Formats: sequence, C-alpha cells, structure tokens
Amino acid sequence: MYNFKIRANEWPILKRKLQRKYIHLTNDELQFQEGQEEELLDRLATRLKRDRDYVLFTLSKELKDLDSNRL
Repeated sequence: MYNFKIRANEWPILKRKLQRKYIHLTNDELQFQEGQEEELLDRLATRLKRDRDYVLFTLSKELKDLDSNRL
C-alpha cells in the first residue's frame, strides 16, 4: 500500500496529461474518485503493462508540476 493521494481538483489536469502520453488509455480506464488511488494504480499498471512502482513514479512526477505542459 502506498501513501499516495490525488485531490479532485488535480485529477482533470493529470488525466489530460496521461491521455496525451498514453493515447491508448480510455476514459473508462481513467475513471477516478478521491480515495480510490489504489484501484487507479492497479488498473493503470495492468493496462500499461508496467509495475505499480512505475505508475506511481509517473503519476507523482506529473503531480509535482501540474502547470507544466511537459509529459
């Protein structure tokens, strides 16, 4: 279990960045509500064929600089 939180106001920006980086992700795969971070990590790890640590690293990196246009 990770101590990883995404706030509701951060998710739309983070979701858009993920959709640009991983164009094959669908809206259903990117469904998220606060408190469901573990489910999101599992779903993305499966879909991206990566481990949870990779997904956590990617999401954390993007969350640190939400205003950036970088992927």
